[in-house]
Amino acid sequence: MGLIILLVQLPAVALLLARLLPGIQRPTPLAPAPEIPAYLGQVSVVIPTLNEVQRLSACLAAVQKQGYSVREVLVVDSQSQDGTRELVAAQQPRDPRLRLLSDPPLPSDWVGRPWALDWGWRQSSPRSVWILNLDADTRPQMGLVPALLQLAIQKNYDLITLSPQFILKYPGEWWLQPALLMTLIYRFGATGVSASSPERVMANGQCCLVRRSVLEKMQGYETAKNSFCDDVTLVRNVAKQGYKVGFLDGSRVLQVRMYEGLGETWREWGRSLDLKDATPIAQLWGDAWFLVSVQGAPLLLLVISFFLTPNLVNQGLFWLNLSLVLTRWGMLFAIRPVYSGWNRNSWTFWLSPLADIFAVIRIVLSSVTRPKQWRGRNY
Repeated sequence: MGLIILLVQLPAVALLLARLLPGIQRPTPLAPAPEIPAYLGQVSVVIPTLNEVQRLSACLAAVQKQGYSVREVLVVDSQSQDGTRELVAAQQPRDPRLRLLSDPPLPSDWVGRPWALDWGWRQSSPRSVWILNLDADTRPQMGLVPALLQLAIQKNYDLITLSPQFILKYPGEWWLQPALLMTLIYRFGATGVSASSPERVMANGQCCLVRRSVLEKMQGYETAKNSFCDDVTLVRNVAKQGYKVGFLDGSRVLQVRMYEGLGETWREWGRSLDLKDATPIAQLWGDAWFLVSVQGAPLLLLVISFFLTPNLVNQGLFWLNLSLVLTRWGMLFAIRPVYSGWNRNSWTFWLSPLADIFAVIRIVLSSVTRPKQWRGRNY
């Protein structure tokens, strides 16, 4: 049995090393940049909302601090009932760039978020060269927009998404969230490292800058209309058309407060991390094998192998899984800068490898089910 486990694990370990080692030389995080006159009015910001009053206030305050490269800020609301619309309306007199829109009734073959984004860019000014999609839970930092524009223009990107700095509060989320995040890092490598193929491209739609001309040629968000991971689906389809896309470290220019506590993190983020809507079935289950081998099982296998009869195979099993466990704990130091809000509950962050088996189980469970409820809508 030990030999079989080794034969299953060893290819996954080789793949893990191939994905993690390039991260040693990954690009530095995107830094805030000053406004440049040439960027005047080049960006339309689109923020989709549905009952986001608790999170939208911080986002709007941050967006309104962005400079003159932002032509307009379009909040596309899907008939919120919690005061979201009133919040936006109250902010409009303070910033003439802010507009409140309502998207049409959701078609049966669309998911709500891509529908709202599609409506938003179609209502935006044709003089805006770029569309910047932001989620309501984001907190853009000063200098975000000119930094994105400068990078996109200098490096000839057609689309850029950013990984954020996460704001956590409660011990449960400090424990589980890093384990869930690690499933992405193990599968796709460090942020900023180029993907080997469009199918391995990673993205984060919480902050997505895209050329208007690309959206026009892609017919907007049509290719991601029925995807619950529409950001990854869209970006992979854009990459397949030969456009240059980038997924970069935005921890210095973008913060996000995604979910409240352990339960919401497990339920809401966990069910989308499998990326099944953007992933071929063989790749989906290949990733499940990979995550079980290098993240979910090593700690358990390490304990089991310690009590097995000493022989060459069992010793190999022990040392292999010890190396994986130590690598996983070492990764905590690598990802520590992407977290903000450190407090007296943050000590559970250092215990997050103990949540790995649950994170992997969550990914597998999500892979076999399609959401019936998402962001306040039933499907």
